[in-house]
Amino acid sequence: LHANIELPDDVVEARENGAMGIGLFRTEFLFLNRNDLPDEDEQFEAYRRVAQEMDGLPVTIRTYDLGADKQTDDAQRITTNPALGLRAIRLCLTEPQRFLIQLRAMLRASHYGKVNIMIPMLMNAAELDQALQLLARAKQSLDEEGMPYDRDIKVGGMIEVPAAALALGLFTKKLDFLSVGTNDLIQYTLAIDRTDDTVAHLYDPLHPAVLNLLAHIFRTANKAGVPVAVCGEMAGDVSLTRLLLALGLRQYSMHSAHLPDVKQQILKSNLCEIKPFARKMLRASDPDKLRALLGRLNA
Repeated sequence: LHANIELPDDVVEARENGAMGIGLFRTEFLFLNRNDLPDEDEQFEAYRRVAQEMDGLPVTIRTYDLGADKQTDDAQRITTNPALGLRAIRLCLTEPQRFLIQLRAMLRASHYGKVNIMIPMLMNAAELDQALQLLARAKQSLDEEGMPYDRDIKVGGMIEVPAAALALGLFTKKLDFLSVGTNDLIQYTLAIDRTDDTVAHLYDPLHPAVLNLLAHIFRTANKAGVPVAVCGEMAGDVSLTRLLLALGLRQYSMHSAHLPDVKQQILKSNLCEIKPFARKMLRASDPDKLRALLGRLNA
């Protein structure tokens, strides 16, 4: 059970609530609400601090997921649908120098703890290849300067786009781990803007398409021997803990406050008893039946 954090100070609450690692460090919050951009040393200090305070436990740092609803003050872009526009890894690849600065800072921090790098919103193999090439450049530049870093650093990707979920083999071959961002995955699968009050009520983690997509991701990743986590809001929803467990999830990452309740739900679960309910839910299509099955699963 890992914690999601936004700033280095969040580590205190994560440790107090029993997190066995940081599953998602949202680095974009270092870039927001300021007139300048954080340089390499400022980023390095933030990442190093988290790595050291987690005292050998894994820290997964996500490259900045800017764009969409999170814009820096220097951004001059106007997009009619920002959730589908230039954001996350797409934005990083258009700004290679800024991206290299962050990658160097992450690599430098890896010398001080168990740091992993995670790339958000991957959609195709070309994006991943470009990101890995830039990471190789960052490593080479540190080598030339004689700066230490973890040469075995793990690189993972976020599965948030249905195309990536359906073509998961493109990523299991080249990545060390995966993490499912259920917030965006559900939004894109159901074509619902979860920030739009007029349609937010249609946002449904129990939609049959969502459940079968998640089951496919867990099954494919587990078969390939690639660790897979969920770091979206579903991971911290205690009513869904047993369902995810029965579908094959073994690593959850959530807001620190949810960790104790999710832990208790897992400790009280018996896989042999809950797996049949999950299989029935994957075959069901009626919303009332799905919720009835979920209620029996959690009874």
